[in-house]
Amino acid sequence: MRTLVHLSDLHFGRVNQAIVRPLLERSWAIGPHLVVISGDLTQRARAAEFREARAFLDALPAPRIVVPGNHDVPLYNVLDRFFRPLDRYREHITEDLSPFHVDGEIAVLGINTARSLTIKGGRINRRQIEGIQERMCGLGPEITKIVVTHHPFDLPEGSPHAVVGRARQAMAAIAACGVDIILSGHLHLSHTGHSAERFEVGGRSSLRKRGCSGARRSSGS
Repeated sequence: MRTLVHLSDLHFGRVNQAIVRPLLERSWAIGPHLVVISGDLTQRARAAEFREARAFLDALPAPRIVVPGNHDVPLYNVLDRFFRPLDRYREHITEDLSPFHVDGEIAVLGINTARSLTIKGGRINRRQIEGIQERMCGLGPEITKIVVTHHPFDLPEGSPHAVVGRARQAMAAIAACGVDIILSGHLHLSHTGHSAERFEVGGRSSLRKRGCSGARRSSGS
């Protein structure tokens, strides 16, 4: 049995400092085998915000899987946005935009869906879909397989947002590889559903779990 803490959309730069310590304490109390952070660590991708986010990450239990969100790409600095979109993220958080954790029970793959050309939306490219296949398809059924993105593959009814670009193609790979859980953020609400509600691919349904800022507990078996 593995326990995960899932955090998302922390938005340092606008964070309520009163919740930071209780969130850290709760994360440690859960005693997770892995902490997952699904993007938007900062509000405007400023260096000071990334430094705050880095200090918070260092105070969390390890190991950790972290992916960027659209707010981690500079918005107002056009040159940085298009030519150096994740330089500050790489400097302060991690160089690894495809983090992967695997042990005897779980495999967790992070995918960067943040793009310079979109303000809120995100995409998965063909190389990332191939990465899902390379990392996940060879694992046996005894491993619980988890994919982490910032932008969601599905939406609750009435949501004004869009699903991540190339969602259907990615879901075909996810189904073919037997991925069990998809963790995402972006919507600032908690919601759990099943991929078969939107996608009919491969005769398999993955659990979709979207998190807002806070600790959430998921167990793989």
